[in-house]
Amino acid sequence: MQLVLLGFGNLQDLKYLIFVLFLICYVIIIFGNSLVISLITTNKKLHSPMYFFLCNLSVSEILFTTILLPNILYVIWGNGGSISFYGCITQYYLGASVGSSECLFLTVMAYDRYLAICNPLRYSTIMNNKMQNHLSLCSWLPGFIAMAFLVISICNLKYCGSNIIDHVLCDPVLFLQLSSTDTYLFEIVGSIVTFLFCLLPFTLIILSYVSIFFTILRIPSRTSRRKSFSTCSSHLASVFMYFGTISILYLVPSQQHSFTLNKIMSLIYSVVNPLLNPMIYSLRNQEMKSCIVAYFAPKKT
Repeated sequence: MQLVLLGFGNLQDLKYLIFVLFLICYVIIIFGNSLVISLITTNKKLHSPMYFFLCNLSVSEILFTTILLPNILYVIWGNGGSISFYGCITQYYLGASVGSSECLFLTVMAYDRYLAICNPLRYSTIMNNKMQNHLSLCSWLPGFIAMAFLVISICNLKYCGSNIIDHVLCDPVLFLQLSSTDTYLFEIVGSIVTFLFCLLPFTLIILSYVSIFFTILRIPSRTSRRKSFSTCSSHLASVFMYFGTISILYLVPSQQHSFTLNKIMSLIYSVVNPLLNPMIYSLRNQEMKSCIVAYFAPKKT
């Protein structure tokens, strides 16, 4: 079965402008996150657990946008486009799996900040190389495993009727609309996945930062308090930006927002967040800024 994605059918006159805008965003995302990865892997000053997890987050951002953006560009360029049912399922599976890993990496980064600020004396003992690798593996694998169950439940649905989808990418809500059978199992699995990869991680992050906040307030030195807050601010900005769009997309019932809003939030989730993350982590981090200056400074002969 072929599915037809309508894209931005009502904005045909702006097709080339939108296409160029998204293409530029894609290039910036790849360049920005690749720069973060290059800086962290080549600069010994950045060989710490916080930057190790940030490097993994940047890898997931590159994968996530590469899974989704080329097809979005194809749909925009053609004022719509077709994709096979299994191609749509594959795109959703890969994108959702990598997106779930991003949620877990943001949670792991909050745990790292919690240990560093609330338990500094034991930080180096707990957050050793073995623990870093275990946390990284536990952030990558669960999403791919859990989303496999969701995809199986999607494939077990029966579909009939229209194959026209008013969207720019493959979204789980679309499969519910196309299905002609009971979607109870899919909704149950989807609710479990949403809890495990959205609600639970966000709750753990908030609890971590409550402890961090009260610990920072007990620090006598104003300079030390400011430095501690600054190391957390970029991560918090990324967390609220990322989980904010997810909550509107998947936690608010689809009947309460229009297809247009769903498209906009999907694009923010798949384009704007990966675009801003490298800027947030580099421009708000003094160590990263100094490494960027040194990276692009002319080498002395």
